[in-house]
Amino acid sequence: MRKPLSFLFAVMFLAAFSLTLQPTTRAGEGPDSNAKGASAVTFSHDVAPIFYKNCVVCHRPNDLAPMSLISYKEARPWARSIKEKVLARAMPPWQADPHYGQFMNDKRLSQPEVDTIVAWVDGGAKEGNPKDLPPVPSFDDGWQLGKPDMVLAMQEEYNVEATGPDEYIRFVIPVNLTELKWIRAVEIHPGNKRVVHHAVAFLQTPEMIAAAKAMGGNALNPTPPESSMFYRDGTLVRTKADAPVYDDGCKAPDGGLARGSGQETLGPLLGFYAPGKDVDQFPAGTAKMIRPGSNLIIEMHYSKTTGKPEKDRTTVGLFFTKDAPDKVLQSNGALNHFFMIPPGATNHEVTACYKFSNDTLLYTLMPHMHKRGKDMKYEVIYPDGRRETLLSVRYNFSWQSMYRFKEPVLVPRGSQLIVTAHYDNSERNKWNPDPTKAVRWGDPTYDEMMIGYMDYVTKITDRPVAKIDPKILDAYVGEYELLPGRTVAIGRSGDQLIIGMRGVPNTPIFPESETKFFFKIADVQIIFVKDEKGEVNELMVEQGGRTFKAKRVKKAAATGDSKQ
Repeated sequence: MRKPLSFLFAVMFLAAFSLTLQPTTRAGEGPDSNAKGASAVTFSHDVAPIFYKNCVVCHRPNDLAPMSLISYKEARPWARSIKEKVLARAMPPWQADPHYGQFMNDKRLSQPEVDTIVAWVDGGAKEGNPKDLPPVPSFDDGWQLGKPDMVLAMQEEYNVEATGPDEYIRFVIPVNLTELKWIRAVEIHPGNKRVVHHAVAFLQTPEMIAAAKAMGGNALNPTPPESSMFYRDGTLVRTKADAPVYDDGCKAPDGGLARGSGQETLGPLLGFYAPGKDVDQFPAGTAKMIRPGSNLIIEMHYSKTTGKPEKDRTTVGLFFTKDAPDKVLQSNGALNHFFMIPPGATNHEVTACYKFSNDTLLYTLMPHMHKRGKDMKYEVIYPDGRRETLLSVRYNFSWQSMYRFKEPVLVPRGSQLIVTAHYDNSERNKWNPDPTKAVRWGDPTYDEMMIGYMDYVTKITDRPVAKIDPKILDAYVGEYELLPGRTVAIGRSGDQLIIGMRGVPNTPIFPESETKFFFKIADVQIIFVKDEKGEVNELMVEQGGRTFKAKRVKKAAATGDSKQ
């Protein structure tokens, strides 16, 4: 997903849930049936509150889970299997190693909750008095967060054929806003969960809309340039077999990020849907910005899992704040495009790196791989050399979780995030499509991905600001082209450089040195490049240890107060 997500939903998800979940009618049988106090525990009084708090978000009619647990009649046939799953800590799903990090959305049941469910089953799985039932959780027209402020939908249904390879399709939805809005949450509703692997929402800014038009042709699903390491296979982007190989992304160009995958004109990541992932409700006091003239782009990954023609029309609910937030939330990730998993490898290691140029508060982490993924670990190497594990997970392709810290983690400027993943490309992996083939990055789930997603806020600090002669600043004023049709406009206001953007106030950048500038609201740096004559002909945008170059296309007269 950015490439953001994928998985074989119908087969894998049902298998994960129903491997040992077989209906039972005599739940009280067995050596544990005489547990102390078991006869006093009932569904209505004791067990339903646990299910309603932890389970029915998925275990309800027409949702992800294979059965509903809302009523006694629905839950009773599964009593023995429920006991087995909660004792094994397989349900609710939670893959994080408890030794690292504390997370507000930890889905593990407490020991008293586990004991209550076990006692209920051992006591005969009795209903109790229906009057003791708590109120059934309400899902307003399916919206977990209530009615959205704005609902956007694909403009028409998409027909998914009965058979064939996976499909990656991008749909444009005009937002038609006339003023800037701040988004505090986004909830994506797949129209057909049987065939939707994932859905990713991007905010395509006016500049990126212009860049997409300048590209011509199929700007939403462009064919990678000949020089790219990627190629298009139908609607899918995959890696060429002879592309360079770097399993250690920290030693790869730009920390493992390659250009030419077709993501360059999509815009900032807003949020995404995947089975197992919580709704994107941003931390209190944070929000993401959507500007007038923007589009919403939904990237849909469809898989032909049912063997028959299907239709989908996915919708997106946006929830706005009334006022500007205290902090601007950003989404990014450490990823490696260059790795290759050998045939038959049982524990192949791949890494990716991300460098922080400002003090940063980490709020969420989300690992992403495909069917060969085994585990993923996030570590930070601090400027003093100390190494700390933030998250370590046993990866589950069928249940991809986002991990939300109870308290944001402060990562000082100069720290490096290292994400380490392991893959099983052997016959021992029952989900492996073909252990005889080498595997590279690609959209379909029979290829692989390696992304360590994160949501963060750049922490405004007392980072030293250099004093620069205004005449030097004048030499930087002008326009710089990142992509055809997409430019960065540098202006000057008083003794400060600004980046001009349509629809939002000009954004200041602050000098660290004569040629290096930084943002206080984003983990981004701008470096101006001079030629042998001392003239500025290029700037470089640095983020996460990655560099994007922009050639100067236009100069402006030095007025002392220019706004481009």
